[in-house]
Amino acid sequence: MPTSPDASATQPLHTLQEILQQPLLWPTTVDRVRAASEQFHLTEKLAHARVLLTGAGTSAYAAAAIAAAWPRAVAVPTTDLLVDAERYLADVDAVISLARSGNSPESAAVVERVRAARPGILQLAITCNEESALSESRLDGLIVLDPRTNDHSLVMTSSFSNLVLAGLALAQPDAVASIVEAVGKQTDRLLPSIDANCNRIAADVRDRVVILASSPFRGWACEAGLKLLEMTAGRFPVVTESFLGLRHGPMSFVKADTLVLCLLSGDPVRRMYEMDLIRELRAKKLGRLIGIAQEAEQNAGEELFDEIIPAVAPELPDDLRTPFEIVTPQLLGYYLSLRIGLNPDNPSPDGIINRVVQGVRVYPVTTQA
Repeated sequence: MPTSPDASATQPLHTLQEILQQPLLWPTTVDRVRAASEQFHLTEKLAHARVLLTGAGTSAYAAAAIAAAWPRAVAVPTTDLLVDAERYLADVDAVISLARSGNSPESAAVVERVRAARPGILQLAITCNEESALSESRLDGLIVLDPRTNDHSLVMTSSFSNLVLAGLALAQPDAVASIVEAVGKQTDRLLPSIDANCNRIAADVRDRVVILASSPFRGWACEAGLKLLEMTAGRFPVVTESFLGLRHGPMSFVKADTLVLCLLSGDPVRRMYEMDLIRELRAKKLGRLIGIAQEAEQNAGEELFDEIIPAVAPELPDDLRTPFEIVTPQLLGYYLSLRIGLNPDNPSPDGIINRVVQGVRVYPVTTQA
């Protein structure tokens, strides 16, 4: 694995700042959602609605994280919804689109597709970019986040956590409003330690990574894996799984020196299943086990992890933790990118991936005779 910087790489200007600024922006997101909720009467409209959350790529994982905290909600990527709208819209009362730029081809196209298939569905969007194709489409309501969440970097960091938090503020407004200030301060306090740990851990990653999390963190795990892939141009293969799911085949991917990043649940039952799997990996001498947890997890006489990275909000319900705990894999991806000589602001200099997705043609819907 090459470790010397590529001479063509330029100094990153945005990514680290955009990761570290997140605690500052979280309260602004909650304030903007509250104002939009009042403007569009969303509390009443969404109170008993069957909600479908949608987005593409990172925004799809944001949708999954929100749906985990919203009873009766479902997350469907725009990349599925665009081509199979009728399949997913049955019994849906509201569609909420999530997007950083709002200029990906699918973003506005999905709004029109849903409008054509089910004109009566309430359509909302949450975006980081007020001047976008999505913002100009036929929506019933638009929530625009602080412009600083519209990352300059190719990879989504501030935009992801704030899109998730905005959705959570719609799903559980009182709970989110009551925690955001305190969690932001706690994150600020822990960031220097998390940053140092991620820098050190990145230096020892060999050739592959496994990310483990239980079901409320499915969106977190997928986004964590994507951050490592994007920021390293795919140099480190990544598998994301649940703790229980790893035994059903994916454990064959884990080698002795594989980085295994484990986000521990705060739920006592989930935790028992997680600990059993970690003990099994330890017994089989598989993986360099890194826990995102409290230091107390290293119980006297049973050191389950090779290293612990402080969890930001372990006291919160699992379904509210994703926007806060994502800072760890973001920083890990950042330092892995630097280690192999890439610029985290644009880790795809050959244009294989782009800040705004390109190459998608939107086709008209045809009906069969």
